[in-house]
Amino acid sequence: MQTCLITGGAGFIGSHVAERLLARGDRVIGLDNFDPFYSRGIKEGNIRSALAHPSFRLAEGDIRDAEAVSRLFEEEKPDAVFHSAAKAGVRPSIADPLGYQDVNIRGTLVLLEAARKAGVRHFVFASSSSVYGENPKVPFSEDDFVDHPISPYAATKKAGELLSYTVHHLSGMPITCLRFFTVYGPRQRPDLAIHKFTRLIDEGKPIPVFGDGSTSRDYTYIDDIVDGVVRAIDRPGGYRVINLGESTTVTLSETIAEIERALGKRASIDRQPLQPGDVPRTYASVEKARRLLGYEPRMPFRDGIEKFVAWYREAVAAPAAAGGKR
Repeated sequence: MQTCLITGGAGFIGSHVAERLLARGDRVIGLDNFDPFYSRGIKEGNIRSALAHPSFRLAEGDIRDAEAVSRLFEEEKPDAVFHSAAKAGVRPSIADPLGYQDVNIRGTLVLLEAARKAGVRHFVFASSSSVYGENPKVPFSEDDFVDHPISPYAATKKAGELLSYTVHHLSGMPITCLRFFTVYGPRQRPDLAIHKFTRLIDEGKPIPVFGDGSTSRDYTYIDDIVDGVVRAIDRPGGYRVINLGESTTVTLSETIAEIERALGKRASIDRQPLQPGDVPRTYASVEKARRLLGYEPRMPFRDGIEKFVAWYREAVAAPAAAGGKR
């Protein structure tokens, strides 16, 4: 049995990774500060099953608190760290660049230093496809130039990769940076497009569509992401940057059409101009992930949307209709 510390352990991706590790017999420490970016109740719901597991501990705290983080490492002695805690979102980062710098850069360095001092076997950092910016070459490869991020959020993720390399170079601690491509599925954050569009269409409200609908994303289903994360945790190897995506692209218009089909309802479109910081497309090359991790994405987008809508109806819409809160 290994012990894994997951930062952002009550979040969308972190809670799913925790469940997978617990199911196979690992011990998991979930660190989360329950940032009010979205409801604490949602995050508590995310980890409900984990909290019932005897091998899970929830540690409520902030990754910027160096003393508390150091004490947690001393108490729990994690073998591996999956660092997914961050202030998330491209558009909010434009409004609050200093806040994003403080959490995503300083917080990451606090964790890297604590992990280094504790002799952690492997540190896995959740990076983002946003680091590719307006890259004209597709699919995006880990060797592509990524020094022109177009949002503060993207810049903080690139900075996290650079800090990870520096710590690895100076200490030898194995570090893997995983660039996630537009993750969706059950428990997706309510501010993200698929969840937001599903809710608004279901409620008969207009959905904001930025641009003409031709922007495209490499949507990656949560089960595929979790598989890649767990494979990465189990395979330390120097310093590595690895894409995790589906390696297919779906336009915004196609995304809306699939949600309409799964819901059985039509969307009312509120056309708005393209937003600063948004990239025109994302598209992952996953050859490196296949080679190093044995990663193989399996979820077709249509099937993934159907699974998400089924979860939404059961976990979000039904409780809301009954007057409850999630």
